[in-house]
Amino acid sequence: MGEPKIYTFNHKEVAEALVKQQGIHEGLWGLYIEFGITAGNVGQDATSLMPAAIVPVQKIGIQQFPEENNLCVDAAKVNPGSDRKPSSDKRRR
Repeated sequence: MGEPKIYTFNHKEVAEALVKQQGIHEGLWGLYIEFGITAGNVGQDATSLMPAAIVPVQKIGIQQFPEENNLCVDAAKVNPGSDRKPSSDKRRR
């Protein structure tokens, strides 16, 4: 069987990966996508042109959410911080 050519992720999976990548350990965080908009004339040739809107994805990130929903994850659950506190009696070398 061949290697997979595409992997897909839902909103929460992307948010979780970005929370972990940024080292965030608290708060509700969800996917943020910023779109742009522009226009142009498109068609297969000069006789089939039509005005069209082009909506590019400009930025992808995460943003903090005020309450839990289906787009966000709780950073404390998906990326818990270390419970260990640094020992104050360690000697420096």
